[in-house]
Amino acid sequence: MAQSILILNGPNLNLLGRREPATYGSQTLGDVVAACESLGKELGFEVSAFQSNHEGELVDRLQQAGIDGTGVVFNPGAYSHTSVALRDAIAGSGAVVVEIHISNIHSREHFRHRSYVTPVAKGMICGLGTEGYLLAMRALAVHMRNDG
Repeated sequence: MAQSILILNGPNLNLLGRREPATYGSQTLGDVVAACESLGKELGFEVSAFQSNHEGELVDRLQQAGIDGTGVVFNPGAYSHTSVALRDAIAGSGAVVVEIHISNIHSREHFRHRSYVTPVAKGMICGLGTEGYLLAMRALAVHMRNDG
């Protein structure tokens, strides 16, 4: 059975390509998922994707990933800065997560500088556009092959 990676996206990421293109670029979420699926094949990983604007659904997916041993590329969107529940889901489930942000959260509004997810994530990539998803997948693949 092939190892798997979940591309998990939080609120408003369904609007990629239309939402503030100067900040988030012109690629749609479908474009991002297609690129991740292609890289997954190259790396020998099964890739699935899920997006929700609802915190509880994201918690459920993180918990299941921990149970299944699925690596997670997670863009929590604005929940990064507000959700203790997502932080606790990662810590409690043992899910291996690489946090991703399309924009550089440290060069934006002060309230975006802190992420509750970062301290419980394996790593965090921000500010590299949608390429960050692919970089996160490569990092997860190395980790899962070596430690998983």
